[in-house]
Amino acid sequence: MSTEKVKCLIIGSGPAGYTAAIYTGRANLFPVLYEGIQPGGQLTITTEVENFPGYPEGIGGVQLMEDLRKQAERFGVEIRSGIATAADLSKRPYRITIDDEKVIEAETIIISTGATAKYLGLADEQKYAGMGVSACATCDGFFYRKKTVAVVGGGDTACEEAIYLAGLAKQVYLIVRKPFLRASKIMQERVMNHPNIQVLFEHNATGLYGENGVEGVHLVKRLGESNEERYDVAIDGFFLAIGHKPNSDIFKEYLDTDETGYILTEENTPCTKVPGVFAAGDVADPHYRQAITAAGSGCKAAIEAERYLSANNLL
Repeated sequence: MSTEKVKCLIIGSGPAGYTAAIYTGRANLFPVLYEGIQPGGQLTITTEVENFPGYPEGIGGVQLMEDLRKQAERFGVEIRSGIATAADLSKRPYRITIDDEKVIEAETIIISTGATAKYLGLADEQKYAGMGVSACATCDGFFYRKKTVAVVGGGDTACEEAIYLAGLAKQVYLIVRKPFLRASKIMQERVMNHPNIQVLFEHNATGLYGENGVEGVHLVKRLGESNEERYDVAIDGFFLAIGHKPNSDIFKEYLDTDETGYILTEENTPCTKVPGVFAAGDVADPHYRQAITAAGSGCKAAIEAERYLSANNLL
């Protein structure tokens, strides 16, 4: 297995990874970035981005990430395809295995591997991706003003998304598998008392339909132990709010994570408990999960990496 030494390794190519690359490239750290499981990150499956500063008319998610990539390349960042498949953070230089076939020895690492939204596993979720199916109400809710949408989930996140969407849409259906909400009491009260939200307890979504996008959802309502009712509800948008899985598995032996797997960092910094290893973007952010917050954390990680290298005479 071949080995290569670098000063700064960036793992992941979403807004956090590319921003970290721009900053470390300008600082002459000669960073190497591996794109990871989804080159360009989650924004590449988003049609229009209207809340990223600097684009008054909005911009396509793919185009935004392509612009960030070009900006990083302008500053000499070497961007490569490949997935980090193993990690050894026990001592410096830290060792990351790429595609089970190459080892990168790095003095500093910026982990920006993101978090993957959980889906129900319906074929229609892929069929209508970017055409009415979303896993981010804050990102896409604006496109459903005065329309009818459904949110799947019964926890705090689902309730928050339903309330947010209820401020934009004319009708929100909250599809809940269980006969109760798992959300905190105050969130339950807000949902149950909101005039624009209808909670559908003991319902499962089994599919979606529509010609050129989502036009409705197939539902199954449980009626006791053996009976069920099947029917369709017309909707314009279908939002998943059943959680995210941070892409942090290979680092858990060395870094602290919360119960879900989000990497824990020192307060208001991207610093992990391993010196010289930083986490940026959604892999360390269970709360905001926005492109702009990810980009900001990528900037912080890059600055901290440069400071670490300088303090340890590694520049």
